[in-house]
Amino acid sequence: MVDSHSKSFFGQNTGIIVSSSSSSDPFTFMHCFKKKPNGIWEKPSSKEGKSIKFSLEEIVLILRVLNRQTLNWQNQHSYKENTTSISFNWEDEEAEVLWINIGKYSKRLSLAQTEILKLLLSHFLQEKIIHSTLPKKSANKNKAKNLISPEINKPKEFGRNLDEDYETKLSEPVIRGDKSNEMSDIDGLIVGETDKAFLIKFDEIEDWVPKSAINNHSIAQKNTSQKLLIDNWILKKLHLIP
Repeated sequence: MVDSHSKSFFGQNTGIIVSSSSSSDPFTFMHCFKKKPNGIWEKPSSKEGKSIKFSLEEIVLILRVLNRQTLNWQNQHSYKENTTSISFNWEDEEAEVLWINIGKYSKRLSLAQTEILKLLLSHFLQEKIIHSTLPKKSANKNKAKNLISPEINKPKEFGRNLDEDYETKLSEPVIRGDKSNEMSDIDGLIVGETDKAFLIKFDEIEDWVPKSAINNHSIAQKNTSQKLLIDNWILKKLHLIP
C-alpha cells in the first residue's frame, strides 16, 4: 500500500496540487499556484502560492459538492492573523464545471478532472478513517512494514510538468547528522512536485524545497523514504537544522 499521494491540476495560468503525505494524518493539503505576468510560475521555495489543510470533516463536505448533493460549499480558514475564504461550487445547475476558490486563487475543473478529484478525496477519506484512528503503536508498526516491503510492478505516475524519470530504489534508513559546511544529509519523503521544487515530508514537517538545493546524484521514486543531500541554507530557513 502506498502511504502518500499527490495529484496536480494545472491550466494555463492557475494550478493546484492535492496531496496526502500519510494515510495516518487526519487531513490533506491543497497547494495553489499562479503564473506571474512574466510567464514564470510562483515558487513554493520563495513562500509563494497558497497552501490549505483540510480536515476529514471538510473533506466530507467537499465530497457532498463533488457528488452533486449540493451545488456549493463555503468556509473560512484562519492561520495566525490571516483569514482565507474557500469555496467549491458548480458553475450552473448542470454541474459539469467545478470552480475551486481559495483566497485569490480560482481554478476551473472540467467534468473529467472533477471525477478524478472526487475519487482521490474519497480514497483519502476511506484510508484516513482507518489509519488515523489506529492506536499509535499499531499505526507505526504498519508504517514500518510498508517502508521495508519491496514494491513490485508499481506503475510510475507523471504529472503535467514532469519531464524526468526517477530511479526506483529503496533507500536505507538515514540518521540525521552527516553535515558539511554547506549541506546536510537528511531523510525525507517526496510527496509532490512542480517543475522547480519538491514537496518533501521531513519527520512531521512538510514543506517545499527547490530542486537546485538538492545535491543527490539520483532521486528515488516518489513516496519512498530516502536520503537527501540538501543545502544548509534551505534547511535553516525551514528550521530543520540550527
